[in-house]
Amino acid sequence: MPAVAVGILTEDSNQLPLLQGRVDTTAMARTVYSHTGFPAGPTDPILREIQDLRAEIVLVEVDARNPERAAAAIELLHTTTQDLAIFALGDLTQPLAIVSAMRAGACEFLDRSGSSNTLLDAFTRFATTRQKRHSGSGRAKVFTFLNSKGGAGATTMAVNTALLLQQEQRGVALVDFATVGHAALHLNLRPNFGVADALQNLHRLDASLLEGLMTPYPGGLHLLAGANQPSPVPPTPAELARLFDLLVSCYRYVVVDCSSRVDQTTRMLADLSNAVLMVLQTDVVSLWSAGRIQSFLEDGAQTGKVALVLNRYKKIPGFSDEDAEKATSCKVFWKIPNQYQAIAPAIDHGKPIALHDGLEVTRSLQAMTAALVQSEGGTQESLFSQKVGAKSASRLLVSPMRAGH
Repeated sequence: MPAVAVGILTEDSNQLPLLQGRVDTTAMARTVYSHTGFPAGPTDPILREIQDLRAEIVLVEVDARNPERAAAAIELLHTTTQDLAIFALGDLTQPLAIVSAMRAGACEFLDRSGSSNTLLDAFTRFATTRQKRHSGSGRAKVFTFLNSKGGAGATTMAVNTALLLQQEQRGVALVDFATVGHAALHLNLRPNFGVADALQNLHRLDASLLEGLMTPYPGGLHLLAGANQPSPVPPTPAELARLFDLLVSCYRYVVVDCSSRVDQTTRMLADLSNAVLMVLQTDVVSLWSAGRIQSFLEDGAQTGKVALVLNRYKKIPGFSDEDAEKATSCKVFWKIPNQYQAIAPAIDHGKPIALHDGLEVTRSLQAMTAALVQSEGGTQESLFSQKVGAKSASRLLVSPMRAGH
């Protein structure tokens, strides 16, 4: 196997020879570029040199005292280069630095003080997953569903969205992060492994092992099943980042079911997601809860990443989308009609409603899934702002509920 070409960027000149030594000691990689300082802009010669030397991985050292500078450099590398993996090196006890680096585009966050074996493991994972990356698709899109209150339908939305994505796009993983997982029951599956096994084996997790932990569903959907009982020890930010780094490398879409879970794990999952779909009904308690969950997830950042899916929807005279948006500080992204009498037996029999043709709720789910796919070319802000203002004719035709019918 050819040696992996590695570039090194750090703001500490004393670290350059140390990092280069760690890279070369792995015998799996070779340093082709090293530099003290970060690129300042898209025309910085550092970026051209990295590409001219055909680096496959760039190690970016994150200073715990000022992680924003490294995050800015990672984002610049991510947006201005192609086919480049970015590994951040920093302090694993700094969750904000980890989240910032991963959101900026880093695909690994490694212990800066770790041994050469730490790098060797990361290079091995890179080499293993390199061939499994989908040509031209980049990193997977991550869509997370959660309830504003118990029983709102987040698991139903997540399961059916994942199935519809698999039917139309392929390469979909459904990951059950509910406190007690129910996605397998919705699919009538009996998994042997799941999320807990993946987290316990992160030290040796690669694409092959991850696939072995998945439970396949007819049609190609892969389920990483949820826990059978609540875990007393939640995963750390570094563990979640590592797991999702591999997931987004091996799949085109990752659909996460958080169900009614609202904790630091949910917040981290929201940070790792491209979109968070909060499922609720238009009652006072649901709207009240949705506003507080939105505040908790975005923590004042106002990212616009969280949007509403109004489930079991029926038009209420005098109550508008704007009322729901004002109460929750979230855009209304979609409305799913109330066909509970069809959905309930579908859940009980383990045959998702997406497999039932001719139902209005199925058509609405299909249209919502198509809207998520169509949003890929734009920003997240545009994804959740399309509903407000003007409704496209195509969406009105596909889903009459969008017009309030």
